[in-house]
Amino acid sequence: METTDHDTLQDGATSSSSQRTTDEDSLLLIKAAEEGNVDRIQQLLDRGADVNVCEDIGGWTPLHNAAQLGRVDIADVLLRHGADPHRRKKNGATPFIIAGTHGDVRLLQRFLSEGADVNECDINGFTAFMEAAEYGKVEALRFLFDKGADVNLRRETTEDKRRLKKGGATALMSAAEKGHTEALSVLLNDMGAEVDARDNMGRNALIRTLLKSGSENVEEITRLLLHHGADANVRGEGGKTPLMAAVERKHKGLVEMLLSQEGINIDDRDNEGKTALQFAVELKQKRTVQLLCAKGASTRCGDLVGIARRNYDTSIMEILSHYGANDQSVPPAGDWLPHSSRWGEALKKLHRVDRPMIGKLKIFLDDEFKIASTSEGGIYLGFYDNREAAVKVFREDSSRARNEISCLQGCRGHSNFVTFYGRETYDTCLYVCLSLCEWNLEEFLGGHRVEPVENGEDKFSRNVLLSVFVAVQRLHLHGFSHQDLKPPNILIDDKKAIRLADFDQSVQCMGDPRAVKRDLQALGRLVLYVVMKGEIPFEILMAENNIKVAKKSPDKETKDLICCLFSPGENVMNCLKDLLGHPFFWTWENRYRALRDVGNESDIKKRKNESEILKLLNFQTPEPSRNFYQWKDEIDQYVMKRMDDFPEMEYGKKNPYRNTVGDLLKFIRNMGEHINEDKSKDIKERIGDPSCYFQRTFPDLPIYVYKKLKDTEYRKHFPLTQSSLSVPEAAGPEDLQT
Repeated sequence: METTDHDTLQDGATSSSSQRTTDEDSLLLIKAAEEGNVDRIQQLLDRGADVNVCEDIGGWTPLHNAAQLGRVDIADVLLRHGADPHRRKKNGATPFIIAGTHGDVRLLQRFLSEGADVNECDINGFTAFMEAAEYGKVEALRFLFDKGADVNLRRETTEDKRRLKKGGATALMSAAEKGHTEALSVLLNDMGAEVDARDNMGRNALIRTLLKSGSENVEEITRLLLHHGADANVRGEGGKTPLMAAVERKHKGLVEMLLSQEGINIDDRDNEGKTALQFAVELKQKRTVQLLCAKGASTRCGDLVGIARRNYDTSIMEILSHYGANDQSVPPAGDWLPHSSRWGEALKKLHRVDRPMIGKLKIFLDDEFKIASTSEGGIYLGFYDNREAAVKVFREDSSRARNEISCLQGCRGHSNFVTFYGRETYDTCLYVCLSLCEWNLEEFLGGHRVEPVENGEDKFSRNVLLSVFVAVQRLHLHGFSHQDLKPPNILIDDKKAIRLADFDQSVQCMGDPRAVKRDLQALGRLVLYVVMKGEIPFEILMAENNIKVAKKSPDKETKDLICCLFSPGENVMNCLKDLLGHPFFWTWENRYRALRDVGNESDIKKRKNESEILKLLNFQTPEPSRNFYQWKDEIDQYVMKRMDDFPEMEYGKKNPYRNTVGDLLKFIRNMGEHINEDKSKDIKERIGDPSCYFQRTFPDLPIYVYKKLKDTEYRKHFPLTQSSLSVPEAAGPEDLQT
């Protein structure tokens, strides 16, 4: 038995050793193929190396490497030993497609004889024909065209890249961009390639070449494309035309060539509103400026003279003035009035100051124009595209700037956020340009603490917090969490609307409840801060635990709202959506209407105590702490007697109200039904507006009814979720002054 066991173990060891040798030889085979060592390849194959082995990173097999080297001899050896000619790399490329990069016709023919499809493509849409064009392999182009390659095939890429408008390029575009003049000529003259084909961004070969190519043959390539009818007014990245691209390349010959084209739009503007002439002025291209002006370019496309003057380029200033340009950089005093009242005087000064433009931005980093300090560079007044702006200054490589821009762009278009105008970069600084607001919430409450409260209803707190809740909810829906919710980051604009701002610490939460919870914790403290009109500094609230914060609430509705934010349970991601229907956000009129509608339920009117709704509402055990526990004692006694005496009979007897929640709701319903009748004039004179009367008398009743019925069918009586309503403006400074 021992001998048998020993032999078995020995056989296993030999087998394992043999397997390791084979695996090692397979990896050596890849290296030998990369080096083009045919003798070593043959040796390894004879020893049992896997001919179809592939490396981990790109999925290259020995046959792929042979194709890249253009080695027909190695390919033959590998194919004889069973190499798969249809094996794809991780990007989907077959050996046949890769053979197009080398351009050896014999190798291409060999793969075709093995069953390759002449138009097969990788996952980015590249075919062997496109690869041959990319590398300028004219002989391979001719061969593949004769074998049926589609000269105008457009690159079909992945769905994700199509959404980004990637792909769609043709072989012609590749040859043009890479500067392969002969290949381009063959494609156009001999193969009928479509000169004006467009990629998925709408770009043709001409604009791709002028914007992307660094080839020395760009002038000859451009001439070929234009000669065959390429559209000279096509647009590329940033809305730039070929003429703009030629000016940016500082290539006067290209500019002349394009200007000679019939129908050239010399005054086209890019996405930033710049024309070719403005590019030429900014780049100090005197001869090009002269040429464009002589060809009729408009000199009324921005402050061209001012740009030249700031560049100390008097010769260009003279050319521009000769062609009718005006110096607009120093506007006459008194001709311009700001929108902002708070920042108006500073904006007037900035408007008059002569400053070089940074793209569309005019800014002066001086304390006179500073709005606030930040951890990286401050916030300054500015003008972006002639609009008053608040400009956050960051380092160009700032991760906070990336957070800010990513979040603002992801949530663009929502009125609850500051508006993102755009960004500019200059001299290692990044300028993030936003809509200008008048106050932040901390300043506002600090400077205007006294608030007239109409009938005791705190409309200011409700409207401010409603706007903030809607903003944060939308932020979460877009996959972001703010992470820095505090009064200085809540702004009030010149129309008194609330705007959420400062997203430089935001993170992409993508459904991560932990990030959302941090926002909810800050929101809970913000609720108390606003309701208390800033009397408790926010920093103190942030330092206290949840229990202490909730206990400071002035009423049960505020406390319940805060507690729901602090303890959302499993409902973290939908917490704000649900809380937008919380009674805190109901107007007093809506609260009264909701109580009336619940009281109009048949089971309440008929006092069916065993019904579901009355079981939910009526006290099962005494609750003296409720301000409506003995509610009949709280009602004006004259009114109570009059309501008890109304001719409401059951079984021929009068049926006075009882001290139950159901009867209180019934009472509110009946009061609402009869309050405007002639017989009730005396009652109305005593209580006044019923919505105010019941809110003052039973302030805890709406939240009690809400909590009892919010998960039942009776929630139909509650006001619509506020997220579906327009958000009212907050009170402005003048509304808070006494």
